[in-house]
Amino acid sequence: MKAQEYKKLKIDLYANTKDIRQYDKETGNFYKSIVIMSKRADQIAAELKQEFQENSHLQAPQDRSGEEVYENREQIELSRMYEQLPKPTQLALHEFEEGQIYFKDVDE
Repeated sequence: MKAQEYKKLKIDLYANTKDIRQYDKETGNFYKSIVIMSKRADQIAAELKQEFQENSHLQAPQDRSGEEVYENREQIELSRMYEQLPKPTQLALHEFEEGQIYFKDVDE
């Protein structure tokens, strides 16, 4: 999923109290659910980092002649857009609650 798609999701950016009993329904174990969400958060973070690096590389100034290069306006706006996104853990939690994460239990 792209950063623009994550931005469209209606996710509360503040910490809320959750009922942890809802997270063991699909897996049968609360801790398995936490591991699944953690791994998905790592995947989301890696995707966002790669996307940010690709986008910032496209907008980076091409002049590298030893002079100090100042950030341009597009880079600043790009950084602000990524800073305003929900955190990867919040996105993974949302995906798990919505049933959008596919997982397979290796024990079975």
